[in-house]
Amino acid sequence: MAPTYDHPGERAAADPIRLLAIRDTPLSLDEVFRAVGDDAAGGTALFVGTVRNHDGGADVDALGYSSHPSAEAELRRVAEKVVADYPVRALAAVHRVGDLTVGDLAVVVAVSCPHRAEAFDACRKLIDDLKHEVPIWKHQRFSDGTEEWVGAC
Repeated sequence: MAPTYDHPGERAAADPIRLLAIRDTPLSLDEVFRAVGDDAAGGTALFVGTVRNHDGGADVDALGYSSHPSAEAELRRVAEKVVADYPVRALAAVHRVGDLTVGDLAVVVAVSCPHRAEAFDACRKLIDDLKHEVPIWKHQRFSDGTEEWVGAC
């Protein structure tokens, strides 16, 4: 889908990809939200992924995320595809690695577009492709002493 614009001559920002990171420090909703601020955007969609206390019927005590050295490059590739397919004014995505506990923020992504429907669609595409294509793995530890690795987020 090629970007569409409301007014003749309207163009997207020079680089709508404002923030991409894989971090071992706590994530900030405010930082991501500020990164996608744009006066030409009428809609901003933000998704927050948190560590939940269960998975597949088992109680989760904690988990850890690890990433391949290519993860940031793959995150950029995913972001560039979303920017190419939607009328994105600004985009941001950050993912946490390291040990996390229940309730911690694991991933935060946001997209601003001229209209809300585009923002929702672009944000969903961003998080879905991040989860399926960026080499980040989750190591879950369950309260019964078992553990499990889950590929690509």
